[in-house]
Amino acid sequence: MPQVMRELVTGKGAHADAVRSVEGIPLELAGRLVPGFPQSIFGLVWHAAYWMEYEEKRIAGGAPPYPEHAEESWPPSPAPKDEAEWAATVAWFRRGIEALQALADLPSSEGVRSVARTHGASNQADTVADITWQTLVHNSYHIGQIVVLRQALGAWPPPTGRDTW
Repeated sequence: MPQVMRELVTGKGAHADAVRSVEGIPLELAGRLVPGFPQSIFGLVWHAAYWMEYEEKRIAGGAPPYPEHAEESWPPSPAPKDEAEWAATVAWFRRGIEALQALADLPSSEGVRSVARTHGASNQADTVADITWQTLVHNSYHIGQIVVLRQALGAWPPPTGRDTW
């Protein structure tokens, strides 16, 4: 797949590193809602992990059920129940990023492979490359939201620092 795709997964160029962006967020901030914004950091991380896993299953030949309503791809609560749920959600997100990296590392010849659609909408991506691009863009959108929420909550940069250029 293209070099830029691999770089987007790891946060090079114009994108923040997805894994670093969710590092070091304390439980009490993970579920906090910021006035005027409908989602918490926990909700955004959970949602991104949900769709990465969904698309990974699709690419692997599975037929995961497509959510009937958008709300099904969000957690039932804006806050994790406890530290264990927050840690599990971050680990789920990291596994998704690792799977996305593996997809980005595939040879271009694999990118053209068709993937079965899981619902009737004609706009669902249907090649490995298209699904990977779509997932990268989806993540980029939500990582940007996470960074802004962290800034609003006084929890940015992450413990490992931020871009300094």
